[in-house]
Amino acid sequence: MKEIKIPELAESITEGTIAEWLVKKGDKIEKGDPVVELETDKVNVEVNSDYAGVLVEIVAEEDTDVEVGDVIAKLDENGEAGGDASASAEKEEPKAEEKEAPKEEPKKEAAKEEPQEAPKEDNKTDVIASPAARKRARELNIDLSQVSTRDPLGRVRPEDVEAAAKGGNDQKQTKQAKKEAPKNSEKTEFDKPVERVKMTRRRQTIAKNLVNVQQESAMLTTFNEVDMTAVMNLRSQRKENFIKKHDVKLGFMSFFTKAVVGALKEFPLLNAEIQGNELVVKKFYDIGIAVSTDDGLVVPVVRDADRLDFAGIEREIGNLGQKAQNKELALKDLQGGTFTITNGGTFGSMMSTPILNAPQVGILGMHNIVKRPMVMPDDTIEVRPMMYLAVSYDHRIVDGKEAVQFLVRIKQLLEDPYDLLLEG
Repeated sequence: MKEIKIPELAESITEGTIAEWLVKKGDKIEKGDPVVELETDKVNVEVNSDYAGVLVEIVAEEDTDVEVGDVIAKLDENGEAGGDASASAEKEEPKAEEKEAPKEEPKKEAAKEEPQEAPKEDNKTDVIASPAARKRARELNIDLSQVSTRDPLGRVRPEDVEAAAKGGNDQKQTKQAKKEAPKNSEKTEFDKPVERVKMTRRRQTIAKNLVNVQQESAMLTTFNEVDMTAVMNLRSQRKENFIKKHDVKLGFMSFFTKAVVGALKEFPLLNAEIQGNELVVKKFYDIGIAVSTDDGLVVPVVRDADRLDFAGIEREIGNLGQKAQNKELALKDLQGGTFTITNGGTFGSMMSTPILNAPQVGILGMHNIVKRPMVMPDDTIEVRPMMYLAVSYDHRIVDGKEAVQFLVRIKQLLEDPYDLLLEG
């Protein structure tokens, strides 16, 4: 009998949730075949079998949280496809007899063990804990939802459980106080129909990260507006020749990406991050482009955007967007961005305050283009296509003056985009 385990996936991924089994009990599996889709904090990945054989047992069902090294299934190397039912019945028959014979014994033991059961909160999906931590919590009768942890991802470890156990009366009082609040919230009854939907692991991670950013950074936002006349005229003039030459459409994102890179070169602290007591100012420009998917927001990265021309940027953004929609993004597509651009305008947003994509210290928010009457330099009034821009920044290292000037520079480059074309 061989075990299928969760392999080492990447340095930053140590756990995930079984999203979907790609095979079923009794299936013949070859070495290297994908057997399960694992949902992680960042991307979905397929886990392949290291052995050939027949799947005789699924240990971890769908929606189960697992860690690297956990056994999720068992293979019989000598089994035959579709023949596991009778074999497994024979193997399980003695177990059934054992359970039937001493009918009263298990009941007594179950009754004895009942007080030792971990509280129901232990199995809640919002508690992320290692199997060892869950086991230790059951032994010590500790409620995992009341255990505090120093893990940045909120994962509870055995040492956290031990610390909670040593908390004594304080822990019990805190536990009791916290128990009452969830009971009240969970007991909330609605007069009208509702639907409860389990949050995906990625949605839980997004939620935690967004809250953490606001708690751990001094985030401020500055606004400005840009006249999109020149960009729109240029696109209109060049779009046919552009698509014939490069086989890709000339969109707005290439202009904004180029403008951001140009402004970052003049205001490098917005291309930095904080590591301990040091500022790490990056001399490269890997620009994250936020993409909305059915599973939540992802931010794939356009690498070395300063070295790409307009066609290269448009092509890369198109490829990454397609991969995001098809759930084909790899970890390398999402890691290491230096600055992010998000476009709420595609959904009709007039103005918003974008949240930082930690550990980055700057993010540009684009919005919808609206025709508005504008007073021109000669005091005439013209109808112009205008867009509000927003830059959120970490005030710990970026001063207000620098952030405002950074956004003004982006505005200038977009209102005179010929410089961008010459540079690109």
